[in-house]
Amino acid sequence: MNRIILDTNMCLAYVRGQSDFYEAVDQKLGLQKPDTLVIISVVTKAELLSLGIMNGWGEKKLSTLEKLLNKMYIIDINENDADLIEAYAKIDAYSQGRLQGIPLDMSARNMGKNDLWIAATAYVANAELVTTDSDFDHLNEKWITVHKFELE
Repeated sequence: MNRIILDTNMCLAYVRGQSDFYEAVDQKLGLQKPDTLVIISVVTKAELLSLGIMNGWGEKKLSTLEKLLNKMYIIDINENDADLIEAYAKIDAYSQGRLQGIPLDMSARNMGKNDLWIAATAYVANAELVTTDSDFDHLNEKWITVHKFELE
């Protein structure tokens, strides 16, 4: 089974009605194929709900968000999930160039804490991360596979 985890910005593009963009991503990665499991972190769900509140989304956008969330498998953060917590800690240390035995081939990267949770979730779920930003570039092919798409 193909596992894809969407970054918050990917879901946001869908909610904003950028259907051409989302269809191009679907065509390349097969998001709607029966053998593809589309995942988000609970962090992404929280970020999207927060954006909806802060930006006063109307019923249409909130309904689109609800329909999108109902189609996805949402992975929670749980204090008993040792693998997820360890992945977060190691990815954070790696991003700072301070993980013993695995050097960072560039200057330290300060990742946002929510992005760290999303990356750790992708790692533990063995899922390919789909995003529109460069926050995960340094993790590509070392920790996770990252697919980056440009929004127009």
